[in-house]
Amino acid sequence: MSSTEQRVAIVTGAARGIGAATAVRLAAEGHAVAVLDLDEVACAATVATITGQGGTALAVGCDVSDSGQVETAVARVTEQLGAPVVLVNNAGVLRDNLLFKMSDDDWDTVMNVHLRGAFLMSRACQKHMVDAGFGRIVNLSSSSALGNRGQVNYAAAKAGMQGFTKTLAKELGKFGITANAVAPGFIATDMTAATAERVGMGFEDFKAAAATQIPVARTGEPDDIANAVAFFADEKTGFVSGQVLYVAGGPLN
Repeated sequence: MSSTEQRVAIVTGAARGIGAATAVRLAAEGHAVAVLDLDEVACAATVATITGQGGTALAVGCDVSDSGQVETAVARVTEQLGAPVVLVNNAGVLRDNLLFKMSDDDWDTVMNVHLRGAFLMSRACQKHMVDAGFGRIVNLSSSSALGNRGQVNYAAAKAGMQGFTKTLAKELGKFGITANAVAPGFIATDMTAATAERVGMGFEDFKAAAATQIPVARTGEPDDIANAVAFFADEKTGFVSGQVLYVAGGPLN
């Protein structure tokens, strides 16, 4: 869209899966996209897809839980692409285990990447959004925010993302900045494949079993989430803020 051609978006955790699909979708919408991930080299495929479709993209290596790396990454994006006014906090990790087996590191790693990472990235980008009088922050929560066996760390982090989002919406709204969250259900990604492996199931069987519990009778794909993120990132959704959208193929009771 011509109205967003000069707008710059940052997508974290964008080397693969939901992040990659979101980066490609935002580029198709006319944004220049900074593709952030822990390993800059791993971002090459996402960047190649975007540039191959005529878009503009930049690969940036960054540990989102490290404040110094975040500041450096956002400064680089600003210098090479322009000031970021769309931020998608998607970076995430799993360290699943039952409570009595969960280590301190399992807990801290998940909290640091999801919550600290979203905090640091949002803090670094909001100054550019305030200056522009326009901003869109989209945070990735999860249906696990409602509670999920073996994921006390992940569930807590994803529930925290919802409170974080609603607070950003209240603080930043007067500057033309919205903040919303997308909470995926079962999405076929490397992370869910790892979960299948952890429980000793083949991934296709794991997906088939999950699909029987989903009203639309299929598991989700990264593009399903990218579509929802693109809605919140659009300039036309400026009166939608502080919302959590479950993208799970049906209601979650």
